[in-house]
Amino acid sequence: MHPRNAWQAMARPGYPLSPWPWRSAGYLLTGAVTGVVVLACLVVSVTAGGLLALALVGLPLLLGTALAGIPVARLERLRLRLVDRDPAPDPHRPPPGPGLRVWLTTRLREPATWRELGHALLFACLLWPVDALALTVALLFPVAVTATPLLMATVGDGREAKVLKLWTVTGWPAAFAVAALGLVLLALGAYLLGAAAGARAALTRLLIAPRDGDPDARITELTRSRVRLVDAFETERRRIERDLHDGAQQRLVALTMTLGLARLDAPPGPLADQLAKAHGEAEGALRELRELIHGIHPQVLADYGLEAAVADAADRSAVPVDVELGLSERLPASVEAAAYFVVREALANVARHSGARRAWVSGGHRDGRLVLEIGDDGRGGARAGAGSGLTGLADRVSVLDGRLSLSSPAGGPTLLRVEIPCNPCTPGTTPRTL
Repeated sequence: MHPRNAWQAMARPGYPLSPWPWRSAGYLLTGAVTGVVVLACLVVSVTAGGLLALALVGLPLLLGTALAGIPVARLERLRLRLVDRDPAPDPHRPPPGPGLRVWLTTRLREPATWRELGHALLFACLLWPVDALALTVALLFPVAVTATPLLMATVGDGREAKVLKLWTVTGWPAAFAVAALGLVLLALGAYLLGAAAGARAALTRLLIAPRDGDPDARITELTRSRVRLVDAFETERRRIERDLHDGAQQRLVALTMTLGLARLDAPPGPLADQLAKAHGEAEGALRELRELIHGIHPQVLADYGLEAAVADAADRSAVPVDVELGLSERLPASVEAAAYFVVREALANVARHSGARRAWVSGGHRDGRLVLEIGDDGRGGARAGAGSGLTGLADRVSVLDGRLSLSSPAGGPTLLRVEIPCNPCTPGTTPRTL
């Protein structure tokens, strides 16, 4: 397995003879050169922006200074490949729309932009001198010591040579001894180069390209993946409902009709009795299948929206239900589905457990939220997690960043409140998932 970074390469035998010391030297050298350029650009930008701050031209310069970390960070992520082969993704998210204004607004609101600006300032003021110092001590000094015989032959006329401008070497034996020392220093310098480049790359990755990614980006992606799972679940529910409606239900209808005709044609007797029994069983199975299809995803919800579906659920309830919903526009399909199943489960709980004489469903869409309240005049005492199914409903609503609350004191009344953030669909369009 090949090493992924300078630290892993240093732990292996033969490191001084591998390409990694030279990759580390190249990383430090380009860092020193880039740092000088970044420092010059920042000085010019800040100076010009400060002098012209009262003029219109000064504002773009100051804005450019604030965004200066973005190109520097992009170049740094490219340079990281010299000593760190792990991917360094761009933490910036794409703008929600076209145009320079949208791009600037998105970038100025991102924490990554300000982290990159801080990295650019640190790079220009501190990091590049450290790169240059490490490169000088670990590479240039050992190379100068190793080249002592060459200096004696070319500059010292074979009699003497000055090593690093610090001491004089006279005679060839001493020159070759110093050169041997220089080779040892080169080997040690290779490890110093790797350590300096590895530490420098680790700091850079921490500031602008963390291995675990931007926490905000991870949270956003988790939220999106959660919504995608809900969408996939709803799509699968609709597919099952369609297959049952168009397949199994039609076959049961045909079977019921066939049994009915056979029953009419059969003479009185045991055969007619068996056909009548089979016909009744087929009709019962057809009724149960229709209820199952309606429970999976009622067609009225897809065709006419949440208000009509809630009214249909109220008509099917064993307890009389008053419905007061103010929904003038369709909502996203996932919101409508979640809200409908909350209402249906709540009304089922009212019929099974509350002993209520009457229930009600009210609410509407206001302030960017769908708000529903389901109440009854029963005995109260309902609790989430006590077999009522409310925990599953709360989980379903929370997937859409919604909230479900229950108030059910002993003696009643019981009130279930649901809030789901959403925006109405554009008039004339089909509701789609979030």
